[in-house]
Amino acid sequence: MLYNWFEHITFAYSEVFGLFVFIPVLLYWYFNKYNKQQGTVKVSSLMVYRKSNSWKSTFRHAPFILRLLAVSCIIIAMARPQTRNDEELKNGQGIDIILCMDVSGSMLAQDFLPDRLEASKQMAAAFVDMRPTDRIGVVIFSGESFTLVPLTTDKAVLKTQIFNIQRGLLEDGTAIGDGLGVSVDRLKGVKTKSKVIILLTDGEDQGGRIDPLAGKELAKAYGVRVYTIGVGSEGYAPVPVPGEGGTVTTRQQKVNIDEKLLRMIATETGGLYYRARDNESLKRIYTEIDKLEKSRIEVTSLKRYTERFFPFAFAAAVLMLLEIFLRYTLFRKFP
Repeated sequence: MLYNWFEHITFAYSEVFGLFVFIPVLLYWYFNKYNKQQGTVKVSSLMVYRKSNSWKSTFRHAPFILRLLAVSCIIIAMARPQTRNDEELKNGQGIDIILCMDVSGSMLAQDFLPDRLEASKQMAAAFVDMRPTDRIGVVIFSGESFTLVPLTTDKAVLKTQIFNIQRGLLEDGTAIGDGLGVSVDRLKGVKTKSKVIILLTDGEDQGGRIDPLAGKELAKAYGVRVYTIGVGSEGYAPVPVPGEGGTVTTRQQKVNIDEKLLRMIATETGGLYYRARDNESLKRIYTEIDKLEKSRIEVTSLKRYTERFFPFAFAAAVLMLLEIFLRYTLFRKFP
């Protein structure tokens, strides 16, 4: 407990500790004076003096020890011990971001580790940690679209929901237009100047209630920038397929990403298109988007100091009074 208290103490005038050099000087002066006051008498035996020893003789140096402790406390008090409380005030405009994630069956392809969906979830959660001041929401889509998390600053809730995403939550398919349309709908009413969608998919649009080009026009109309990410390696990728009796087999499936569509959506809304071929490239993409979309946040650091010298000053006063009392009462005959 005492150690933890001292661990957070700083001293405004630490150079005052140089006064501790006088402690050895005081010790030398005291014992030199004490020795000079002691007489020398030759006797045949010391037994008579041993019998005359009393507790006063044993504790005759107590007043001087109290004086040394009082001086030490005064020096510490003069150094002004303090505790510091740091506080940060954040002012400014954050960015509203929707993570629009494909959760279709092809996202279980194992050209990423452990698969595309799990890798995408891990990188999305890491991106959430990069954005401490922004509101972020999550929209998932496959054959249909659903708002998993509305815009929020609660990073714990966001990451929990992202990690809970599983294949089969929605009807299978790849309705890119639906995912984009629902994402724009979550942003169109907000007053934030910067609105961003990060749309991640591994396939081609297979139809839905909203055409992808119509979703793109909606994003342009409401001033939403869309960053698109195509997830998948080149050629073929292994995809687990459930069989009879609970068995799972792996088959090679061609990687088909409509890069032309994704690039058009990104370019016309002021965003960028990226292709992620493995875990590392996906991580780099999120890092680059984080650098491009910086929040305008002003951080003001406040440092508050609380003086902690009083206990040492009080202890010094008590020790000095106790020394004076003992010196002029119980130990008045001693030096």
